[in-house]
Amino acid sequence: LSQEELAELCKLHRTYIGAIERCEKNLSLSSLEIIAEALGITVPELLTPREGDDTTISV
Repeated sequence: LSQEELAELCKLHRTYIGAIERCEKNLSLSSLEIIAEALGITVPELLTPREGDDTTISV
């Protein structure tokens, strides 16, 4: 899923999604909920690393 596609699903600006990804913007709880809903998952699921995934999420 590209930043542009995610932004469109969330009805957020593409540059905002990019800034979140690069940890340049703090993510609000409401934006976190919007992103999770657009992805069809819950906020806890979004914030919980999957087994074998060594990436960390900075919120």
